[in-house]
Amino acid sequence: MTEVTYSEAIRAALREEMIRDSSVFLIGEDIGQHGGAFGVTRGLYEEFGPERVINTPIAEAAIAGAATGAAMAGTRPIAEIMYMDFITAAMSQIVNQMAKMRYMFGGKANISLVVRTPAGAGRGNAAQHMQSLEAWYVHVPGLKVVMPATPYDAKGLLKTAIRSDDPVIFIENKLLYATRGEVPTEEYLIPFGETDIKRAGRDVTVVATSRMVLFAMAAAETLADEGIDVEVIDPRTLVPLDMEPIVSSVEKTGRAIVVHEACERCGVGAEIVAQIQEQALYYLDVPILRVANPNVPIPFARNLEAAAIPDETRIIAAVKQSLGLNTMV
Repeated sequence: MTEVTYSEAIRAALREEMIRDSSVFLIGEDIGQHGGAFGVTRGLYEEFGPERVINTPIAEAAIAGAATGAAMAGTRPIAEIMYMDFITAAMSQIVNQMAKMRYMFGGKANISLVVRTPAGAGRGNAAQHMQSLEAWYVHVPGLKVVMPATPYDAKGLLKTAIRSDDPVIFIENKLLYATRGEVPTEEYLIPFGETDIKRAGRDVTVVATSRMVLFAMAAAETLADEGIDVEVIDPRTLVPLDMEPIVSSVEKTGRAIVVHEACERCGVGAEIVAQIQEQALYYLDVPILRVANPNVPIPFARNLEAAAIPDETRIIAAVKQSLGLNTMV
């Protein structure tokens, strides 16, 4: 094992897959000499050249459309959309073409591509650069949706995504890029659809995604000092979504809290809550709680931005509410 940052883990996955398979190439804005807006592709242009690390104009629709066409031609493109907010400019290409081509062509066209995109708030970039829009893509049949929380998960899941014969939306939280964690030195892949129990516990089940996993783990450690044992679960992939460990955990604890950074209304938490209700209703001792953005655009002012992003304090309050120890989330 070696300790690396989240961004280094992603870069290593990209490099290893480009070495392994000559049909893999990168396409996106400023990903060449500049190394991408967050430096994730730094050094790959110099190693693989402009034919495999392709800079594009500021045109997300063109990036997604070119990647879709290239995948149909037999290559495995990895398209970077600089901010997830800008993925909205490529909605038709992703939702109407990329996601549906295999179905529309009766299975004769493989759309083997990955769309990498940074999401999430906390950098003071305001409402047009800090959104988490994963629920939009979870709703679309034909797309796989991945949200890794750790360097280990990021590398293993990205390698799986690159080798997948389906289009994958690979969502990286910007505030995770500098986080560190252990990653095996040998090659490994993490299969899609395998939820991970990040921390075992007996009192309350907390299901968290992406950066919220780190807040949930911190909250669990704080609550442990008070004698409250929290189980933290990370789905890792939202499509496919592995509910079995979540349901088993709720059967054990009788309580569930779902945490995500996106707006609460119609977020992925609502789908997880619905499935818990369908599969584990009679094991619940209290109603399921959600901790999420309170349905507001991300503010520019740092104090207001902080109020919009779920954090350790709000998760602790939700756990205590679930246990009947307070009434405020």
